[in-house]
Amino acid sequence: MLDLFKISLIFFLILGLLRKKIGIGYVMLISSGALSLLYRMGLSDMIMMARNVVLSSIAIKLLLSLSLIRIFEQVLREEQILIAMMNTIKSSFRSRKVVIISMPLLIGMLPSLGGAYFSAPMVEEATKDTGMSLEEKAFINYWFRHPWELILPLYPGIVFASAVSHTPLNMLAITNAVCVAAVVMTGFIYGMRGVGHSLSNGNEFSSRDNVKSWMNFLPILVVMILVIIAGVELHYALLLVLIPIFILYRYSSQQIFAAVRYGFSWDVVVMIAGIVFLKETMEVSGSVKNLGRFFIEHGIPLVPVFCLLPFLAGLLTGHTVGFVGSTFPLLVSISAPAPLSLVSLAFASGFIGVLLSPVHLCLVLTREYFKADLPGIYRKTIPAGTIVFAAVIAQYFFLH
Repeated sequence: MLDLFKISLIFFLILGLLRKKIGIGYVMLISSGALSLLYRMGLSDMIMMARNVVLSSIAIKLLLSLSLIRIFEQVLREEQILIAMMNTIKSSFRSRKVVIISMPLLIGMLPSLGGAYFSAPMVEEATKDTGMSLEEKAFINYWFRHPWELILPLYPGIVFASAVSHTPLNMLAITNAVCVAAVVMTGFIYGMRGVGHSLSNGNEFSSRDNVKSWMNFLPILVVMILVIIAGVELHYALLLVLIPIFILYRYSSQQIFAAVRYGFSWDVVVMIAGIVFLKETMEVSGSVKNLGRFFIEHGIPLVPVFCLLPFLAGLLTGHTVGFVGSTFPLLVSISAPAPLSLVSLAFASGFIGVLLSPVHLCLVLTREYFKADLPGIYRKTIPAGTIVFAAVIAQYFFLH
């Protein structure tokens, strides 16, 4: 119970600091310090965590990926490629809703760190004349990016869950399809209520012009091919695409330096350091593991345990691999062999926790990009997540 109280304090501290518009990186660092005080962690623990953050491959890849994404996004904006892409979609599809959700869904196929930064400017462009609030735009960009995590084997979370629980990957993906459908449905309910069904205008292209216009998607398409098909890590893929773009558009050394300086900003460094440091603090303090023991020792029934543990771990870590790695070994050990319906329920519960987590990187990036109010985003994600969870529970009892 004490661990639950401590984690709740940290969670509300994060929310309170974010409401005061404090930078997310500083919020995470403050919360890490508060958590270390609550668990009476010593100086040696703090030094070890700081060393782990500096040497963390995750932190290094995050820094490279996010910075290169910022550079990539700026180049696409400066050369008006983003506008051309949205014009192509508007001319090819008559449904405004399809136009708006197409980019987060498409970019969401990339299992990349900080991929929300790809689709955010495109959502901004597509919703420019709709009168939608910043929170509505942020919700669309955030919510429609994530259905793929439940079924796409390119994401490590579902692969890890399948391996740990000894559940066939294809069967887990098929079972999770109900959750995917619920995510898409709630996205339309809470993100599209004020959007018209069709576009009122658009340019008509000849077949030759239309083919040429689709070439504007080539930079993103190449990145996706390199990452998804060739298995190249995102930061390498971005470099392989950025260098030809710099050459094609004849960027001077001064322009390249300006783009790099924009990409590698201090805010990005602090944000990554804060998130990784909080993750390290939670691991070293044992807070997530202690929560698991609390539920088991107090004889809470199996279904609530399979829902609550992944949900809380997802809420705390903001990462799919985080909740799978911290809870699935424990869950499998108390229910061996775990049935498919229960494994899917646990995975979906953790996924919902990740979607609602204030430390989820995509939520952080989306909120920062749109300058949206976090409570305003939560007014959509919480009821949407509740409906998704109700659908998952209904599926469980149907299969069970």
